[in-house]
Amino acid sequence: MGTLTTQNIASAAAVAASTTAFQAGSTTNGSTSASALTQQDFLQLLTAQLKYQTPSSPADPTQLASEFAAISTVNGITQLNNQVTSIQASTAAAQMAQASSLVGKQVAVAGNIITANSSGVATGAFDLSAATQSTNVTILSSTGAIAGSVNLGALPAGQKDFSWANGLAGNQYTYQISGTDASGAPVQATSYSVYTVSGVNVTGNSPTLNVQGTAAPLPISSVQTVLGVATP
Repeated sequence: MGTLTTQNIASAAAVAASTTAFQAGSTTNGSTSASALTQQDFLQLLTAQLKYQTPSSPADPTQLASEFAAISTVNGITQLNNQVTSIQASTAAAQMAQASSLVGKQVAVAGNIITANSSGVATGAFDLSAATQSTNVTILSSTGAIAGSVNLGALPAGQKDFSWANGLAGNQYTYQISGTDASGAPVQATSYSVYTVSGVNVTGNSPTLNVQGTAAPLPISSVQTVLGVATP
C-alpha cells in the first residue's frame, strides 16, 4: 500500500484491532487464529488502509487487486466449508436412517458364530464360490464338541443361509461348512456370523449396531448381508 504517516499507522492499527476484538472466542493463549477472519474483516482492514493512505503516495493498484483476490479466496473457502458441513450432516442422517432400519433384523458379518434364540433355533449364513452337489453344516459347541449338523444338499453358488433347531436358548455356537461339486472336489465356502440387531449406537463418529450375543457394537460397514426379521 502507499506510505502511511505515524498518526495514520496508529489509526489503521486501531481499526484493525477493533476488527479482530470480537474474535476472542477463536483465540488460543492470546493469539488470534487467521482462519477466524471473515470477508467482512478483510473489507474493514482494506477500508482502513485506503482511508489512511498518504495522498501523495496512493495505494498501488496491483496490491489492491491482490487484496481483493485474497478476499475472494477467503469467501470461497468459507462457502466450501459450509457446503462440506452440510454434506457431512446429510451423510450422518442417511447413516442413522440406514442403521435404524436394521433394528429387529438379523445381519451377517465376517465370522462363524450363531446364537440360539428363545426357541433354540440358530441361523447362519455363508457364501459358496461355486455350485455344490453336496453341502453339510457341522455345529460345534463352545468346547469344540459336535452339537449337531444340517444337510443342505445341492446348492447353487452365492450367498445362502440355514437354520438349526436343536440349540439351547441364548447359547452361542460355531459352525463349519463343507461342500463338494459333482466331481467330488471341495468347494470353498465363506462363513458369516449372524446377529440380531437390538439397537443403534450414535455416540461415535458414525452409527454402529448394538447386537444380541456380544457387547461390542458392529460398524455398519461390516454387515455383509441382511437376512430379515428375527423370529423370537
